[in-house]
Amino acid sequence: MPRLIVSGVGYDLVEQVVTIGRAPDNTIHIDDSSVSGRHAELRRADKTYQLRDLGSTNGTRVNGIGASEITLHPGDRVRFGAVDARFEGDMPMSATQPLPAAAKVDAKVATTSIRPADFANASPFRTRSKERDPGRTALFIAAAVALLALIAGIIAVLTMHAPTQ
Repeated sequence: MPRLIVSGVGYDLVEQVVTIGRAPDNTIHIDDSSVSGRHAELRRADKTYQLRDLGSTNGTRVNGIGASEITLHPGDRVRFGAVDARFEGDMPMSATQPLPAAAKVDAKVATTSIRPADFANASPFRTRSKERDPGRTALFIAAAVALLALIAGIIAVLTMHAPTQ
């Protein structure tokens, strides 16, 4: 049975004419502002479906190409405005092929964990250097000594001019 998968929801196409759009009375109701009230219709023709755009504002695209009227094939990607869909047609069981047998992979445990030579860190933060910068340390010590000297000077001034009783 042919189906139309719209945003992960499958709709079986059982009617002769299937309407698609934002209006609630459509066969397939898509509640999205990019979809017109009466966006498109699917019409059965023998064993295929014809997709026809009904003059929608944002258009209908099939496999990335704008379409006003087109015959759908199994696997076609349909876009109603900004909503993606996929058409799944009737596929007889003989047409499906099983997956090939998986090849055996001989996986080995890593013995070393060395960073490749062309490795670049993708972090937005710089890595911290493990080395101490002697200039930075000396500057920090000088600032600390100056701050202590300032505090000592303020205390000395306040105690000299303190009123005596």
